[in-house]
Amino acid sequence: LFLFWGGRAPRCPPQPRRAQVRRPRVDAMDITPSNDKEQLSLQEGINAKLVQSGERERLKQLLRERLVECGWRDELKEQCKRIVKERGFENISTDELADEITPVGRATVPDAVKAEIMHSIRKFLDA
Repeated sequence: LFLFWGGRAPRCPPQPRRAQVRRPRVDAMDITPSNDKEQLSLQEGINAKLVQSGERERLKQLLRERLVECGWRDELKEQCKRIVKERGFENISTDELADEITPVGRATVPDAVKAEIMHSIRKFLDA
């Protein structure tokens, strides 16, 4: 999978360390919705709150910036070019390319970027 990175996953530039917040340990059963319907409702509620406040757009912009900074976007672009070259421009549709590259893109988002976005969401929800 990491052949287009020369055998290594991309690394984001180091971020300044933030003070670690000690949170009480919570049993997973206490916070896990009991069924898919509750999970969907929870996700919808969080998304609605993010959209209404404008925080969702700010988070999307932050995500774009971080992915560009760590080279993820350029690497994914190169992967797309390679796929089109292998199959031929006339033999692949945009939808087929998106279907093939989406799992790769999701799997290669650096953990540091994921952690920063999740931290921002938690901080927003705690406020």
